[in-house]
Amino acid sequence: MNDQAEALRHLVRQQENIRNQRTTRVVTITSGKGGVGKSNFSLNFALSLQKLGCKVLVFDADIGMANIDVLMGVTSSYNLYHLLKQDKTIWDIIQLGPQGLHYIAGGSGVTELLQLSDRELERFGTEIGKLHGEYDVILFDTGAGLSKETVKFIMSAQQTIVVTTPEPTSITDAYALIKMVKGMEPQVTFRLIVNRASSRREGTETAEKIELVARRFLQCDLPALGIIPDDSSVSKAVKRQKPFTLLYPDCAASASIMSIAKAFLEVPQTAASAGGVKGFLHKLFSRSR
Repeated sequence: MNDQAEALRHLVRQQENIRNQRTTRVVTITSGKGGVGKSNFSLNFALSLQKLGCKVLVFDADIGMANIDVLMGVTSSYNLYHLLKQDKTIWDIIQLGPQGLHYIAGGSGVTELLQLSDRELERFGTEIGKLHGEYDVILFDTGAGLSKETVKFIMSAQQTIVVTTPEPTSITDAYALIKMVKGMEPQVTFRLIVNRASSRREGTETAEKIELVARRFLQCDLPALGIIPDDSSVSKAVKRQKPFTLLYPDCAASASIMSIAKAFLEVPQTAASAGGVKGFLHKLFSRSR
């Protein structure tokens, strides 16, 4: 019996060491306008990172159009609101999607998150702080456009991925979002995803166009993380409420997402990443007061 107890204590110590050593990347995924495939990208990007061995949590932070669970064809028992107002713990509201993917469903709780009383804020910070070291990557799928909630998430995260398409309105809105955030917080770093490109050439030209304008007028680099082709398999998977990387693992879009996931893991982490979840929370709430 004593041997079993000692083995259990040893396992607990090992798990604590893993959490303490793990650096959690907090990443915001956003877009200048709706309808560019941002949430679908977030979901399949998370699944691809998981396939590469990462422990990932997807946080649906889109207030008006929260739909990560819809894309997976699952029903969520709890969301952020239950943590804030119904005394659920962070572990209670983390749900399981396909392939055991961990996610937190979105909803009205995102708005209330930025309007907490000091007492509620302290409890929320304690609960979310428990995620530090539990995950390799936490992805915040924000709302599209320039809402105050989205801007605060972007300025608080360690990295931000902007999803656009080659359509002129999408390009214009993506640039407007980057310009606004850079005007408020020049240190924010962005990486670009061009989705639904009709060809590799179109995707590359779109990325180069945005990067050139950003360098000339904003004095910032905007490297492309990858290009995703316009693939009919994606819309088929959406209709069936299944992630396309699982339903059609060999399609062109799935191959592109996997390449993007590999490229993301090769991006060097900056000093800003060292703060992990706790650093993210500090920035988020200091901007909410």
